[in-house]
Amino acid sequence: MSTSFVSLDHSTLCAQAGSGTNSGDPLRPPIIQSTTFRRTDLDVATPHAYSRVSNPTVAALEAELGALEQAPPSVCFSTGLAAETALFLSVLAAGDHIVCGRSVYGGTTRLITRILSRLGVESTFVDATDLPQVASAVKRNTKIIFIESPANPTLELTDISGVASIARAAGVLLAVDNTFLTPIFQQPLDLGADISVYSTTKLIDGHSAALGGALTSRDEKLLDEIRFIRKSTGAIQTPQNASLTLQGVKTLALRAKRQAENADLIARWLRDRREIRTVSYPSLASDPNQRRIAAAQHTGGHGSVIGLELQGGLASAREFVRGLKLCKLVEHVGSVETLITHSASMTHADVPREDRLKAGITDGFLRISVGIESCEAIIDDLRAGLREVTLCCGEEVGCV
Repeated sequence: MSTSFVSLDHSTLCAQAGSGTNSGDPLRPPIIQSTTFRRTDLDVATPHAYSRVSNPTVAALEAELGALEQAPPSVCFSTGLAAETALFLSVLAAGDHIVCGRSVYGGTTRLITRILSRLGVESTFVDATDLPQVASAVKRNTKIIFIESPANPTLELTDISGVASIARAAGVLLAVDNTFLTPIFQQPLDLGADISVYSTTKLIDGHSAALGGALTSRDEKLLDEIRFIRKSTGAIQTPQNASLTLQGVKTLALRAKRQAENADLIARWLRDRREIRTVSYPSLASDPNQRRIAAAQHTGGHGSVIGLELQGGLASAREFVRGLKLCKLVEHVGSVETLITHSASMTHADVPREDRLKAGITDGFLRISVGIESCEAIIDDLRAGLREVTLCCGEEVGCV
């Protein structure tokens, strides 16, 4: 991709993803399914030598993802968790400390508490929406603060600029998982973060076709260290998945906007249903501070994910998903189809119940990833699910 594209708007950048700029260039970059690349001389370097280190198709995706955040090419990985693992291995060693928001993806919690802890890395989980609590958790051996905003799956918003100020004052890095909003709706690097973290498997691919992860930064030295870790651990994305993800990027801006519009309307409809205890979506936040953060950080939309807690707990959640036909019960988010996830038994099943409840993930909590279908069709299906809740639990929805 030409570097001149960096100044273009997101819709144009996405539509032009991977397109060549010279006469005879392919409109889509080819899938270079080769493990190795020829050299003609010992003293002449080549752009790519071995696909565990770099690959032309993966590089095309990396250039596009970097351009979306006015940054150098990103570093792409086989999965989002592979990206997080490489990040932590790049900046942490035995005896170091990480501060992490308590409301994060369950796989991140598992990685920190059950894997990094074996390597001698300490961790403290905090309510990242409480800036004084974040600041007080930073210790002399802290090397990185890791947050999600919006958080998965509660959609709590963290003041990224506020946490960035804390990180800078302490001389530590700030990483922000921006998977739910993507660069279309939020630019963590502009808000003071050092690293944007993505599971490209989700909204960036958008079609449930390709696993992947990415790290984006404007710190070239940090990117070099991350690439070294990727080379050493072998976690690069495959050319096939990079190509599929590039295809998804072409429609990312359009999809994100349509899904966010649908999500806002559906969240407002859900808010008025008596079967539902709470609905979480940034545009409906009752807390004025959360509304302020959304207005300051989000650009043009609030994403496709809605959190809701049903009256009646687990029994209601079970009946609700049984009543759905259009919405699919899966452990996934960000696809063109509308998806439902029961967080307690799926994405956060490995998180201890006490910690899960502290993060607001009750047995009746469901995550809706709104797709591009018509809003009316999605609402009709959700209405059918809620009808099953009423039939099971009665008019007062009082079952537990």
